[in-house]
Amino acid sequence: MKITVIGGGPGGLYFSILTKKAMPHWEINVYERNKPEDSFGFGVVFSDETLGEFLKRDMQSYELIRSKFAYWDDIIVARDGQEARISGNGFCGCSRKTLLKLLHQRCREEGVNLHFEQNIDNLSQFNDSDIIVAADGIGSGIRTQFQNEFGTNIQLKSNRFVWMGSTKLLDAFTYFFRTTPYGIIVAHTYQYEEGMSTWIFECTDETWKNMQFEVENEADTVTKLSELFKDELNGHPLITNKSHWRQFPHVTNKKWFHNNIVLLGDAKATAHFSIGSGTKLAMDSAIGLFDALMADPDNVQNAFQQYEKTRRNPVEMIQYAASVSLEWFENMNRYEKYPFYQFSFGCMTRSKKVTYENLRLRDQSYTDKVLQEFNQLNNSNTNAAAFSTFKLRGLELSNRIVMSSMGQYSANNGLVNNWHFQHYTSRAIGGLGLIITEMTAVDANGRITLGCAGIYNEDQITEWKKITDFVHENTSTKIGIQLGHSGRKGAVKKPWEGTNEPIENAWELLSASAIAFNDKMDIPKEMTADDMQNVINQFANATKNAEKAGFDMIELQAHHGFLLASFLSPLTNNRTDEFGGSVENRLRFPLQVFNAVRENFPSEKPISVRISATDWADNGISQEDVLFITSEFKKAGADIINVSTGNTVENQTPKTGRMWQVPFSDMIRNSTDIPTITAGTITDIDQINTIILSGKADLVALGKPLLLDPYFVRKAQAYEQISVTDIPNQYQKGIENLYTSTISERKQSERMKKALKPKSNKK
Repeated sequence: MKITVIGGGPGGLYFSILTKKAMPHWEINVYERNKPEDSFGFGVVFSDETLGEFLKRDMQSYELIRSKFAYWDDIIVARDGQEARISGNGFCGCSRKTLLKLLHQRCREEGVNLHFEQNIDNLSQFNDSDIIVAADGIGSGIRTQFQNEFGTNIQLKSNRFVWMGSTKLLDAFTYFFRTTPYGIIVAHTYQYEEGMSTWIFECTDETWKNMQFEVENEADTVTKLSELFKDELNGHPLITNKSHWRQFPHVTNKKWFHNNIVLLGDAKATAHFSIGSGTKLAMDSAIGLFDALMADPDNVQNAFQQYEKTRRNPVEMIQYAASVSLEWFENMNRYEKYPFYQFSFGCMTRSKKVTYENLRLRDQSYTDKVLQEFNQLNNSNTNAAAFSTFKLRGLELSNRIVMSSMGQYSANNGLVNNWHFQHYTSRAIGGLGLIITEMTAVDANGRITLGCAGIYNEDQITEWKKITDFVHENTSTKIGIQLGHSGRKGAVKKPWEGTNEPIENAWELLSASAIAFNDKMDIPKEMTADDMQNVINQFANATKNAEKAGFDMIELQAHHGFLLASFLSPLTNNRTDEFGGSVENRLRFPLQVFNAVRENFPSEKPISVRISATDWADNGISQEDVLFITSEFKKAGADIINVSTGNTVENQTPKTGRMWQVPFSDMIRNSTDIPTITAGTITDIDQINTIILSGKADLVALGKPLLLDPYFVRKAQAYEQISVTDIPNQYQKGIENLYTSTISERKQSERMKKALKPKSNKK
């Protein structure tokens, strides 16, 4: 077997070492464009976990690398002179030049042929190679030649960054944030060898332009940054090495191999440096390619397929975490107003991989300070942020956990019944701070299905009042009603009978424009002025009925492509009158409906608006649109925004996952300064506490977790050892058993987690 590796970075070199060591009779040649002593960038970072993998694969490489690494356990977040130190993080750094030198040594020891100052742009000279590994970096010339075959996509991220070094000694991985009149600049810093540290400066494009930096003017960059970070540098110089300002390229490829060419390292996929995974990603993929080749050395194509199959998901997970991390830095100016510990906590938990509980197990003294600051700001005294109170107008919630609006599709002629009674009351006894009912139609023709609830006649008011009376008399839970109109998504079967399939004898559908939701459903009628006034009257009447029924709050349904939402999205609104076109026009009718609701609901009671913050489809609603819509609802008197996404069009492509909708809540809350409710695959109390403490939302709504566990909140209270006074007398005898068993399980779990956490490198 003859293998040609184009690119002498850590990934290509490590793959060559492992393969030559396992197959000494194979010929492996590495071609690198630079000289052996050349290196761009200063240091690289690994976790203890990554070093452990190197140990298992090649003891010689591990020992060489380990002998040259600088170790640290602490991460420091510093802002304008304030500093928080978080212990219990196992990391190490090494000079990139040193790492390459050590890998060169191992290549020579194993018999890999190294060729330097070889700029390869023509692969014809390697026609006799069985495998060509394209490991030639972010700007891979090999990948570029075959970009259509690989399905290459390169997205330049908005932030600007510049990579430098310094002689400043550091005893921890440190984020230095400096606030300027033009925005925040952050330095990602760490020591990688004795007397040398890496300093990567990053800021938004707007801040960069306002500071009048220039891409290649190193002298000007050094002068400005040295002055800005003079306290942090403490007299030490900044050192350059082709330190030009850049924007990070997010590289993905639909296919990782073509014929006998296979991608490795940054040529294949990049991960933003804010989670320190670029070199790790390359070396992990080197291990993956090696494993696949060893499993099927006689069939290169099968080996390539196995390599991609086993590595794609881990790579995409790291890329996703890196992208979420980068998004925090792209928007760090939003958090300038945050008190220091909340700011630092947001930084530490930005990628969603680290949570409050993770940090508490590593360094409880730090999380105690985060919680103490939160309690001071919120006038609370709780050991879990989720169980602090929250006030909207005259409504005070006993905790911040909400039941999301979940359709039960079990009403008859819009009339709720015993099913709904048990559904809502059991979850109220379960201790939720707030319940939001399923979408409740303001008119019979505004129902989604024949099983949807309504509040447009006296009988419906009576049945709803039975529920609200029980909730108020027996629990501390508050209950709000979501008022809505199905629009073009109405008159369909119940979900278990068929998804978005029309019923027989469907009523006339209404929408912003005559655009059907799918090819099965009827084309809706584009609403006229009379239709709009009729719907406004229906919402006003339903609001009065909601007050009669005893609801504490109203939520206006303006999400998921239903009637009001159909006006907001350009995908469902192609009107040419004053209700279409600009976002101001598209918002006009939903705002008229909101005003009618606000005018007919007591001023001391709050109103929420639920919106879709993205359509997950091309040419859909923009971030600018969403922020404008939110601001206008706020001006009109909305008290909180319930942030959802998607379901506007059938051909959506959402990016789901753990806490996947939280970034949209974060955007709205911290850009328009209005409280938010967030939702989306949030499954445990730790995630809820993390979201609230980091300032990404004020309330957290759960849907599916509550369907089969109405006592989620009671279990969470026991887990956090929260003293409660609102458990009904009939259930009091269950408290001791629940609290005792839950705390025992928690302690056992924490012991296991502590045993698995990184071991201290402190001497």
